[in-house]
Amino acid sequence: MAPLRVVGDRDRGVVIPTVITVPTIANEVELRRVLRSGRGVDAVGVESRVAKLGTRSLKTATKRAAIDLSIAMVDLTTLEGADTPGRVSSLCAKARRPDPSDLSVPAVAAVCVYPDLVAHARRELGDAPVSVASVATAFPAGRASLEVKLLDVAEAVAAGAHEIDMVIDRGAFLAGRWGQVFDEIVAVKAACAPAHLKVILETGELVTYDNVKRASWIAMLAGADFIKTSTGKVAVNATLPVALVMLEAARDFAEETGQLVGVKVAGGVRTTKDALKYLVVVNETAGAAWLTPTYFRFGASSLLNDLLMQRRKQRTGAYARPDEFSGD
Repeated sequence: MAPLRVVGDRDRGVVIPTVITVPTIANEVELRRVLRSGRGVDAVGVESRVAKLGTRSLKTATKRAAIDLSIAMVDLTTLEGADTPGRVSSLCAKARRPDPSDLSVPAVAAVCVYPDLVAHARRELGDAPVSVASVATAFPAGRASLEVKLLDVAEAVAAGAHEIDMVIDRGAFLAGRWGQVFDEIVAVKAACAPAHLKVILETGELVTYDNVKRASWIAMLAGADFIKTSTGKVAVNATLPVALVMLEAARDFAEETGQLVGVKVAGGVRTTKDALKYLVVVNETAGAAWLTPTYFRFGASSLLNDLLMQRRKQRTGAYARPDEFSGD
């Protein structure tokens, strides 16, 4: 694995995609034809490959670069019912300067909050190179009418969100109403412009790798800028095998259309060791083009502190105390 570095011209953490031609889906019959034209997922092969990649070791210089890259890929997240403006202020301060004692630490990619806290986050971040992301579309269950979902999106965009994290209707997907899922993503994509759209598949509820692949393609064909594993609110969130399936889908979609779609893993990624395993899978599956905050993200809250501790250890030989970093 070659040394890693942050690449791409960041615009608050996001590069505006090149306008290209994506296959036009005229109706559900056409959508089903496209979705069924690909091969199924070899579950044993996916899990075997992940296990093999998980044994890779990184040289010191590469590990240092990978830790900095991981920090720059974090969507620092607070999505609790007890969230307050004060908590969001602390989160934004940490996003700008993850380690105030070391200004060489990169800022994170984004701060992710509920729609009613977007305006506060924008004010707190000012001109910092950190995006404000907002969950929407009746997060986390997605059980609401399309009208309600679009109002949710409109509120977040009006408040200044740079990115919208929507959830798909898993009930509709699992019932085979793929056209409904596709149409909702298309509508949300139109409603959230000019913000970028991340589509949460909630892979822990999709049951099979084939479903993960199918949902990934539906989201990408409908205009997603990112496909995202999870809300972090269910029992099973991001896993390495699921990430590999989604990265393969993003890679294959890019080969078919010329458009790079990002992948975000969220929920359960807590340690530097976890993050580095994901970066190895990204590099070996999709390639170096995805090794940037523009096309790969970690949705996390506790991960950042462990990355900072390991970064300090790599540079000084000694671990920092956990209380040296903010608990936000």
